[in-house]
Amino acid sequence: MPNVVCMNLQDAQDAIQAAGVFFSRSEDATGKGRMQLLDRNWIVVAQSPAPGSWIGEGEAVLSVVKIGEPSSCG
Repeated sequence: MPNVVCMNLQDAQDAIQAAGVFFSRSEDATGKGRMQLLDRNWIVVAQSPAPGSWIGEGEAVLSVVKIGEPSSCG
């Protein structure tokens, strides 16, 4: 699993695909259940599993917020 925290969601998905895994999941980190319709408008604030871990299809889970919302990504 590559380190994708602080990437926009589209770039994060591209990095995961480049590592050979084509299906990852994303979820609204605020708990509001918002859908990520335009991936480039969201930023990854947490990931599971940790960077460097082996992942299979569907095992990568990315927690995201909309760009401009409070996050640790500055």
